[in-house]
Amino acid sequence: MLVNGKHHITIWTEKKYPSIIYTIDQNLLPHKFEIIELKSSSDIISAIKNMTVRGAPLIGVTAAYGIFLAAKEAYAKNLNINRFDNYIYRKSEQIKSTRPTAVNLFNAVENSLNQIYRERTKVKKVEAAFVYAKYLSDYEINSCRAIGKFGLNILKNILKRKKDKTINILTHCNAGWLGCIDYGTATAPIYFAHKEKINLHVWIEETRPRNQGAGLTAWELMHNNIDCTVITDNAGGYVMQKGMVDIVIVGSDRTTFNGEVCNKIGTYKTALAAKDNNIPFYAALPVTSFDFKIKDAMKEIPIEERNGKEVSHIRGLYKEKIINARITPQKCKVRNFSFDITPSKLVTALITDKGIIKPDVRIIKKLI
Repeated sequence: MLVNGKHHITIWTEKKYPSIIYTIDQNLLPHKFEIIELKSSSDIISAIKNMTVRGAPLIGVTAAYGIFLAAKEAYAKNLNINRFDNYIYRKSEQIKSTRPTAVNLFNAVENSLNQIYRERTKVKKVEAAFVYAKYLSDYEINSCRAIGKFGLNILKNILKRKKDKTINILTHCNAGWLGCIDYGTATAPIYFAHKEKINLHVWIEETRPRNQGAGLTAWELMHNNIDCTVITDNAGGYVMQKGMVDIVIVGSDRTTFNGEVCNKIGTYKTALAAKDNNIPFYAALPVTSFDFKIKDAMKEIPIEERNGKEVSHIRGLYKEKIINARITPQKCKVRNFSFDITPSKLVTALITDKGIIKPDVRIIKKLI
């Protein structure tokens, strides 16, 4: 998508078998746009953990590049083949420990390791790790493109029933191209509709405590000339009650066989408001964000609880400096639950790269 009129993706390399992985530092957005260099598996681990990169598809691709860099490190150390594999395995465990909720990370690591373990020589193992990381990046871009095309049909059907010919979409957190590689998941239908010159307006819930809606979704939509308005998370229900929303589209960090959607904290509350106001609620996700091992989301999905300072402090720009300001009393207890689970009964349908499907176990199983 566009930044200052120039096309960008969120993670890339500049040559074959590179020593540097490039990405956007999302902790600086929307105030500063900076590209940073990830030169080691340790850099990858830090970037995922501190949310320099975030969003389920992007985390997965970053993790795959982390395995590649680990393989290069093992090769540089001139380890024998067993120690070579063990080094990569230890690094893979560190990568998996960074973020517990988004399933793309675990799938990417396991698939990358499978590619590596098939090869007999160290050179081939390094090559296999890179080929898989690049493949996964391209796959996620194509998946988001497909989600956009399928989601566009939903928006066109809404437009047929409207008198004012402007579609009002509400979204939560950032499921845009910043959280993916390009296009995004929840935003992909928006970008495709905008390209077809359909009139759009997007309500963006700010998404406390890290404000990814206010800081990231608004930033990327504005750079792509899409009309949008940031509201507090608590105002989502109000704009729905007032008839100012036609459709809700969110992303998903992990979706189960049963169609339960695990997404950024606050998604469940938004889904409840949509249900009460008879507004369709869609989750957009690639097949890579399904977890086919989970049977009961509430019991089995690990919900990440992040540092309480994200709740007790708020981050913003003050006199051209990014600062953190306390908003709670000193020593006040806080908890920072980062995700919640929306039951399938609140989900109208899932917009996937394989098509629009009902959140039903019999249908989802056919995706395997």
